[in-house]
Amino acid sequence: MTASAPLLDPTWTALLYLAAAVCFILALKGLSSPKHARRGNLVGALGAAIALVTVFLSSRLANIPWILAAIAVGAAIAAPVARRVKMTQMPQLVALFNGVGGGAAALVALLELPHAGAPEDGWVRLAIVFTLLVGAVSFAGSAVTFAKLQELMTTRPVTFLGLPVLMGAVLLAALAAAGAVVATGSVPLAVVLLALGLLAGVLLVLPVGGADVPIVISLLNAFTGLAVAASGLVLGNVLLVVAGTLVGASGTILTRLMAAAMGRSVVHIMFGAFRGGSTAGSTAVSDRPVRSSSPEDVAVLLGYAQKVIIVPGYGLAVAQGQHTAAELAGALEARGIDVEFAIHPVAGRMPGHMNVLLAEANVPYESLKEMSEVNSEFRQADVALVVGANDVVNPAAKSTPGSPIYGMPILEVAEAKQVVFLKRSMRPGFAGIENELLYDPKTALLFGDAKDSLTQVLGAVKAL
Repeated sequence: MTASAPLLDPTWTALLYLAAAVCFILALKGLSSPKHARRGNLVGALGAAIALVTVFLSSRLANIPWILAAIAVGAAIAAPVARRVKMTQMPQLVALFNGVGGGAAALVALLELPHAGAPEDGWVRLAIVFTLLVGAVSFAGSAVTFAKLQELMTTRPVTFLGLPVLMGAVLLAALAAAGAVVATGSVPLAVVLLALGLLAGVLLVLPVGGADVPIVISLLNAFTGLAVAASGLVLGNVLLVVAGTLVGASGTILTRLMAAAMGRSVVHIMFGAFRGGSTAGSTAVSDRPVRSSSPEDVAVLLGYAQKVIIVPGYGLAVAQGQHTAAELAGALEARGIDVEFAIHPVAGRMPGHMNVLLAEANVPYESLKEMSEVNSEFRQADVALVVGANDVVNPAAKSTPGSPIYGMPILEVAEAKQVVFLKRSMRPGFAGIENELLYDPKTALLFGDAKDSLTQVLGAVKAL
């Protein structure tokens, strides 16, 4: 089919690409704060729209109806899915989108390989094999993270005898195939490289425990960014290079921050199981006695306290109890009680997850306290109300060397005068380890769905 003539000259194309790149940078800055996240998201969407229109107006494109049809089909699928997805499923959605980006970059590189046939195109072939390999790893790895988060497979590390040897063999074979593709430009060998990349992605993520999967998603996001940047070199598109580099850099920084929040290195998280370690503990449920409580007893504790710190976790998100938690905080504040929300960096399953959830319930930003500023306040708290969280308040992170979460910074709720856990059961958290604080004499447990328990406690507080 005949390609259309470009409507924009190179100068206007460069200026519009520059405008889109500035939008992407401003979007990243906006997304760094809950206050500006919505605006940052809109600015990023504007940058993407500018980039898309510029491509259509500045390139000799063939098969435009097919391209428009593909965009329409993709939008028709993605828009309703994104609108219906629950807040608790956002990590899965991020994993899916991330995998699609990596897979798309790998396919583009595979299709461009026949056009980079001249010997002097060696650097282009190098960019192609990099995009193929990293994009395939990101696609397959993201698929496994989605399956783990969606509990389509076990969240525990999956290891087997000979895994390190197999992983090493796959990587060596991938390097050999990559070298052969660069030297010969062979498409069949590129397909082999793609398959090895997919296998490497699966083997890389299988041994990672459920508690560390969000960090792996962030790392794979960085991989996708690098693959997209390399595909920009292949296609000669400066904006793809800029956008991919921004995604790669921001993903790398976020990965390091999340790993630091978990108290472990990225290398340990990714390869700890290869050395015989584990990133998860036992899922066995202890039969030791605990002190159960009733909504009325919890209401008395809260209603006559001077300072209450609420610690929201994934259980709150699952139960969609954020509005009730906000209403309970309001009822306590109406009684003159100082109420704050303590936010762990990886509360929920992704950074910022809990901030968005509570913002949705109109909890003031001023009431949300990051771990670094709230930990010193637990000593003055009469009650720490832990709603659906476990691993991020587990003292084993400080007291038990050898624990899978040892060294992870935690919210120090054990320092509060009284601790109340709202839990469905005694089942361990996502890391699969017991929390000794549950058996502490100053701890009371109110079992049940977090939203139902909060509703009952709220009613009892109002009745005081």
